[in-house]
Amino acid sequence: MEEYENLLNRAIDQLPPEVFEHKRFKIPKAYSDIQGNRTFIKNFKDVAEDLNRDPQHVLKFLLRELGTAGNLEGSRAILQGKFTHYLINERLEDYVEKYVICHECNRPDTKIIREDRIFILKCAACGAKAPLKPL
Repeated sequence: MEEYENLLNRAIDQLPPEVFEHKRFKIPKAYSDIQGNRTFIKNFKDVAEDLNRDPQHVLKFLLRELGTAGNLEGSRAILQGKFTHYLINERLEDYVEKYVICHECNRPDTKIIREDRIFILKCAACGAKAPLKPL
């Protein structure tokens, strides 16, 4: 029994420190303006940085989900069409669920890595890997 506890303690010591942190993750809110027939997401780069994702990847997901065209211009995103911030934030929540939160431990400490031709969501906290649908 003592040997088991020693092995258990040694295994716990080898875990990354993120496993023991208990911070609550809040999905960042996107602030948008509608001008004419275009929607401007003013804090788009900040949202992508808070999610620890490439802004192009987040934008590609949003454009596909909203069924529109758009681009990045500085720290903001420009979407063709009129979209409320409620709809944009709803789609961002979908993005976080699919591409940010770990499917095993439900933590946001993940990275998207590429192995061969497959994109994989790798968790820094628990080490889990899950394949992702390509965008």
